[in-house]
Amino acid sequence: MLRVAVPNKGSLSEAASAMLAEAGYRERRDTRELVMVDPENNVEFFFLRPRDIAVYVGAGTLDVGITGRDLLMDAQVDAEELLPLGFAKSTFRFAGPVGHFSTAAELEGKRLATSYDGLLREYLAELGINAKVVRLDGAVESSVRLGVADAIADVVETGSTLKAAGMEIFGEAILNSEALLIGRRGVTQPAGVEVLIRRLHSVLVARQYVLLDYDVPKMLLDQATALTPGLESPTVSPLRDSDWVAVRSMVLAKDTNRIMDELYELGARAILVSNIHACRI
Repeated sequence: MLRVAVPNKGSLSEAASAMLAEAGYRERRDTRELVMVDPENNVEFFFLRPRDIAVYVGAGTLDVGITGRDLLMDAQVDAEELLPLGFAKSTFRFAGPVGHFSTAAELEGKRLATSYDGLLREYLAELGINAKVVRLDGAVESSVRLGVADAIADVVETGSTLKAAGMEIFGEAILNSEALLIGRRGVTQPAGVEVLIRRLHSVLVARQYVLLDYDVPKMLLDQATALTPGLESPTVSPLRDSDWVAVRSMVLAKDTNRIMDELYELGARAILVSNIHACRI
């Protein structure tokens, strides 16, 4: 049975559970449930702290897990990225009091507070910067005001918390993070992982695309299908009126209204859009 680690709380938890449900796996009905067996899919889910997931996967205790790229790199374990999942996107950045710093080089000899000391130490070593890293479990933004640090390195989503603390971002981004499916590095993945990856990838595709149906005069078919080429090729079906055909194609959701307008101006009619709930590409 495949053993999968899932975040039990925080920004990763709800989105991860929703994606697994869309992929056809059993949903957790009680948030206090720490272990859940899905016998139909031959999977056992373990709900853990997001920060601990990379440790369990890297040690081989669990087969795969969902966590953030920042947490994976900070853990410094034998685990690797199998599939980016497209949610919980954030950036790991330096921040300091307004007007005090402009580049990372200015951190030489300074004190840096962070909850990601493994990730930060590795990055500073790559830059050749000698700074003291102060490990904190939370409320990193307060460390400068309290005199614990001169600057911080933390995960930034909107930056509003930093501004409220009188801080500003400076220097290049340390890391761009998002949720990942991770597995143990250097091993053959166990049975079931390939199916899990395929299902999760299909959810990502289904979320990005819609199904577009329309009727178009046969003489305009080439122009219409140039607007809607689909992933491989659109489906074209004859209609009772032999001068017209019906076309079905997948298009990017973000482009839907523009393509509908262009098809209508071309001469297509009965243009319909449907959501894709599941797919296999």
